[in-house]
Amino acid sequence: MPEASEHIVIVGAGAAGLMAARELARAGRKVTVLEARGRCGGRIHPLPAAEFGYPAAGGAEFVHGEAPVTRGLLREAGLSLQEIEGEQWSFDGSTLSREGRDDPRGAELQAVLRDLKDDLTVAEFLRRHFAGDDYAPMRRSIERMVEGYDAADPERASTLALREEWMDGGHAPQARIDGGYGALIDFLAADCRRQGVVIHLGCVVTAIEEDARIASVRYAGGEVHHCDRVILTVPLPLVREIALPMSTRTKLAATDDIGFGNVVKILLRFARPWWRERRQDLAGMTFLLSDQAIPVWWTQYPSRHAVLTGWFGGPRTAELESVDPQGLIDAGLGSLAAIFKLPSEDIARELVAAAAINWAHDPFARGAYSWATPATRAAQAILAHADGPVLFSGEALYRGPDMGTVEAALASGQETAAMILRG
Repeated sequence: MPEASEHIVIVGAGAAGLMAARELARAGRKVTVLEARGRCGGRIHPLPAAEFGYPAAGGAEFVHGEAPVTRGLLREAGLSLQEIEGEQWSFDGSTLSREGRDDPRGAELQAVLRDLKDDLTVAEFLRRHFAGDDYAPMRRSIERMVEGYDAADPERASTLALREEWMDGGHAPQARIDGGYGALIDFLAADCRRQGVVIHLGCVVTAIEEDARIASVRYAGGEVHHCDRVILTVPLPLVREIALPMSTRTKLAATDDIGFGNVVKILLRFARPWWRERRQDLAGMTFLLSDQAIPVWWTQYPSRHAVLTGWFGGPRTAELESVDPQGLIDAGLGSLAAIFKLPSEDIARELVAAAAINWAHDPFARGAYSWATPATRAAQAILAHADGPVLFSGEALYRGPDMGTVEAALASGQETAAMILRG
């Protein structure tokens, strides 16, 4: 068992970093957290309630599935969940219609998935098992889900990793936190500080060095923290930007076998819920799918906020690489105009507040979240192996069913802390 005075530096004050810090500090370890941003939370990015009428989310918004770690923390924090209800609608280019939950090919898909033993990429799985024109709508639906919902590339994404999602029909229970994920981060950060964790904001780590079993963490400006261990929780694209000890650098090739996707998120607050006024049957609409430039939209239903959130995920977001936030907002308004057959100017006149976040442009994220390839589980095992002073943690290291979620980040931080405490 390590000495209680063992000093651990955690790079990143997102969900994984704060969770690991709290668990280690509770066990008596000295913990310092270095965060590049001027706030905690990482890809949990609260937007001003004064602008949107509630604590809106520029990043993570939904609680997916069972999420036992998340739900346990919410109980501790006294925060409640609101289950997502309502209807899913779609626009096929001419007609806006309510979607049924029954897929005529669903039973056939599930039978093939149940029998699948060896992993394939999603694209290869569809080519091998569901070729032909009859299956074209199902292939398009699956590809759209993989690209849009999972922010993944069908040519690289693991079928076995996504099987549970599909076996549930893609409708795993979802909920929102009253007060948003920002309220959960506030609770975690405050609890960390109560436990003695020191959190330094605005610290961009540039190098981690190892000398005689002592680790040194350097950050921009020349300051150095000496410690016994380092937990690196930054998003995968940033790992290679930090100079690492040789024992850690040898593992970096494994990161190529873990997918990392991007998301563009657009929030539009209107003076009134014009879509509900235009069509009374949209009163219960939650999600709206289309093939427009911004293809996915959702409301805050059952809350009555006059806010529509646009979402564009996956490799095709590269098409918007050069578009600035105002251009993204304009693209969102154009997509809504096409769906509802209204002039863009009419919708724009109703706009009260707007925000657009292309996560690929965020210097401390370079994208949104991770997804599994057929080689990801082996890569995670390599990265999780503790054979030097630097440990990896975060949603990309999570081996459960909901990779890429806040639950994945929290659970990974918890697991990393437990590994250290086991000695």
